Amino acid sequence: MKQMPLLILFILFLTGCSVLHKPQSAISTYALGMPHLSLTEQVPKQLQLHRRSLLITDATAPAWLDNTAIHYRLLYHNPAQSYAYASSRWIAAPATLLTQQIRNRIVTSTPEQVLKDSGTAKADYALQIELDEFTQLFDATDSSHVVVSLRVSLIERNSRKLFAQKDFSTIESTPSADAAGAVFALNSASKKLINELVNWLIVELPPA
Repeated sequence: MKQMPLLILFILFLTGCSVLHKPQSAISTYALGMPHLSLTEQVPKQLQLHRRSLLITDATAPAWLDNTAIHYRLLYHNPAQSYAYASSRWIAAPATLLTQQIRNRIVTSTPEQVLKDSGTAKADYALQIELDEFTQLFDATDSSHVVVSLRVSLIERNSRKLFAQKDFSTIESTPSADAAGAVFALNSASKKLINELVNWLIVELPPA
């Protein structure tokens, strides 16, 4: 009878060792990526002579989205609750990834000089970006889509006047109802949304 507790402790010790030495599952990390042409290939040379400086500040996001998690919601179960994949994540917060993609796209598609820090040079205009949604939504266990939504504000730096503002939102179906499908669709949706944003910016910016 006195040996029984020792036997139990020995079994628990072996169990603990097996847990400690169990290999951890690998974490998959993803980035937003889209090919783009160089400035000289995309923008006519005559336009490069009339360049304005545009400060693109780092995009902001609500607290729940300001992390590297890949978020999803179950519309068929509890649409108000947000979940995150345990073994998949972004290499940086979505707002950070989108900011870089938007800067790259504007550089390669417009004659504007893009600044990311107001301390480096004085900008003519500032572009402020607020990311509101970057999520996978499950309509059923085997069917999902993604939503990307953001608000953009164009501000004249000298007068600090709100020059223009627009909300952008896009929806994209996922090729698979999992993290990989979410990443693929969010990349595609982001590319479409950024294209819309750049086209809007070209129209809204006054002539140099």
